[in-house]
Amino acid sequence: MQIRISWPEGHLTATLDDTPTAQALAKALPLVSAARTWGEEVYFDTGVSVAREEGARQVVEPGTVAFWTDGDALALPYGPTPISQGWGSPSTEFGGECRLASPCNLLGHLDGDPRTLATVRDGDPIRVELVVP
Repeated sequence: MQIRISWPEGHLTATLDDTPTAQALAKALPLVSAARTWGEEVYFDTGVSVAREEGARQVVEPGTVAFWTDGDALALPYGPTPISQGWGSPSTEFGGECRLASPCNLLGHLDGDPRTLATVRDGDPIRVELVVP
C-alpha cells in the first residue's frame, strides 16, 4: 500500500507494510491534520487509535513511517530529535539517531529523500491519502 503525504511546500509518498496499524490508518484516509515538529521529526494527529504492536521501536532509521500510539499520531523522523543521544552534537557517533518519544508501531518507509520533510513548518496543514494504482 502506498500513501501520499502533502504540505504547502512539498509532498512525499510512502510504502506501508501490511500491518494492523497500517490497515486502520488506510480506513481513515484521506485525512487532514496540523503538522507538529519536534527536532527533525514531523508528527500529526490521525484520529486513529490502535494498540502498540509487537516489534514497536523507539530508535528508527530516518524515513521510517511510524505510528505513535501514545498520541494517535503518524511520526515521520528524518533526523535527530531532542531526546536522541548526541542531540545538538553532530560530531558524535550518535548525531543522526532518530529517537521517537516512545516505542512506535512501524508502518513502512518514505519513498525518496526523508530530508524533504525539513520544509514542513509547525502548524502547516498536512494531508494524507491513499495512492491509487
